[in-house]
Amino acid sequence: MAPPNDPKQSASGSGGGFFSSIASSLSNFGTAMTRSVNGLVAYEGLEVINPEGGTEDAEEEASKGRWKQEDRDSHWKMMQKYIGSDVTSMVTLPVLIFEPMSMLQKMAELMEYSHLLDLADECEDPYMRLVYAASFFISVYYAYQRTWKPFNPILGETYELTNHGGLTFISEQVSHHPPISAGHAENEHFTYDITSKVKTKFLGNSIEIYPLGRTRVTLKRDCVVLDLVPPPTKVSNLIFGRTWIDSPGEMVLTNMTTGDKVVLYFQPCGWFGAGRYEVDGYVYNSAEEPQILMTGKWNESMNYQPCDMEGEPRSGTELKELFTISGWSNEQVWRVAEAPKNDKFQYTYFAHKLNSFDTAPKKLLASDSRLRPDRYGLEHGDLSKAGYEKSSLEERQRAEKRNREAKGQQFTPRWFDQTDEIHPTPWGDLEVYQYNGKYTEHRAAKDNSDSIEESDIQSMEFNPWQYENLAAE
Repeated sequence: MAPPNDPKQSASGSGGGFFSSIASSLSNFGTAMTRSVNGLVAYEGLEVINPEGGTEDAEEEASKGRWKQEDRDSHWKMMQKYIGSDVTSMVTLPVLIFEPMSMLQKMAELMEYSHLLDLADECEDPYMRLVYAASFFISVYYAYQRTWKPFNPILGETYELTNHGGLTFISEQVSHHPPISAGHAENEHFTYDITSKVKTKFLGNSIEIYPLGRTRVTLKRDCVVLDLVPPPTKVSNLIFGRTWIDSPGEMVLTNMTTGDKVVLYFQPCGWFGAGRYEVDGYVYNSAEEPQILMTGKWNESMNYQPCDMEGEPRSGTELKELFTISGWSNEQVWRVAEAPKNDKFQYTYFAHKLNSFDTAPKKLLASDSRLRPDRYGLEHGDLSKAGYEKSSLEERQRAEKRNREAKGQQFTPRWFDQTDEIHPTPWGDLEVYQYNGKYTEHRAAKDNSDSIEESDIQSMEFNPWQYENLAAE
């Protein structure tokens, strides 16, 4: 008898098998410790969630975090009116909660473990292929646990990533209202295409983030197309307490060519942190029969093991770990890489590279995120400069919009074209943008022309505004 698609249901019906403990932990632990800040004036009923489930009272927990009391109180008064609303592009936020990276760079951060897609393309076993690909999409969640907010991209802003895994990556902010980003990556093994738009719900001291996006990976050897539906994310203790992030729910990765799929369940954080980071699920064939079980933690590593029709480990097999560290056997494919100690923004080594010119082409687009003056100011610890430059960029963006509207013009992205396709997601419909191939031509022309010194790149002025002029670079 084939188990149901939901791995939690499979576990509960397996009678003491491998995933029975998972079902038990879900039912026993429930949700993280929640308390209301009842003792503070004007904060009656405000939710503070402590994932460690400490014994201290809510008022003590609420006083912790990165905010100074006067900043916290002022921001709370401003934000109260938005409770229940989608605040994706409604609110101007203080620079002290930002990290020195734009959302376009955050999109590129997924490419750190791109070699997993290379392995998926080379893999002949259709189910192990999905193990590699699913591990690639899990790998970015270690970076997603950072509690600092990336800068919203300016309309027309871009980000280029080269010198990594033989791939080229280009992303572009293609719409401002609603905010939509598009990205394309490619090497000899795969192409990666994403249209990203988020929907939010502000809940007072937390915010729920719903990923309205379309992510497609094409593995070149067999022309296999993979489609991803990620889980939503919740950011708790935005203003009061220590901010932390959880992504409870299902991730579904479907092989659109064969109908095989992976269903992975990201467990919610339970009492005293139980279940936090844990991911469990199965690789299914097109008949929805489990073939391989996967289990692990999205902030550490993933493991896999062949399973039977009941979802239980096959006799004579063992749980195998998935690593990225070179020198391990091919059976070991993914473990999170070592990160710097006590890094201010919780950056990985790869995240630091995304801000450097080491991962940039020599002839960088003037619209690249690295050149943003607010990002640069924050990176060097000058909050005053970062705040001033952020406000200046946002005002310039509004002025550009007024000028376009006065002239009856419409913004046209440079590297992506809007299609007629409307893609349904569990949280709403999405306008789909597709890569138009022009960046490949542009990069080839630039790389084959006379070289430019790196010092010239560092002195470039951020300019996402006049694309008709940039086209003549």
